Amino acid sequence: MLANYLPVLVFVIVGIVAGIVLLALGYLLGPQRPSKEKLAPFECGFEAFEDARAKFDVRYYLVAILFILFDLEVAFMFPWAVVYKDLGLYGFWTMLIFLAILTIGFVYEWKKGALEWE
Repeated sequence: MLANYLPVLVFVIVGIVAGIVLLALGYLLGPQRPSKEKLAPFECGFEAFEDARAKFDVRYYLVAILFILFDLEVAFMFPWAVVYKDLGLYGFWTMLIFLAILTIGFVYEWKKGALEWE
């Protein structure tokens, strides 16, 4: 019985060894020359290596949360699109109402200035 699982065990071991070897090769052979540009803040709005209690701009997180919120809209549309023909007109109008509510929320955030970056 255990002989049936031998190929799976070999596959897992080869995968783990290959991952470790490739990570080690990348670390050993890759250039390690940090520069001012490489250590600069990247898409976060504040320095990466500072005191954890430093003040930071909350607007970045507001924009990030809004992006995730409106990005999930698309994630809900994929399953709907797959079964669209089975849902008929009820499914169409339900999704239209869903999109209308999200559009109203987006316009509200836009008018409130939550998407503005000064």
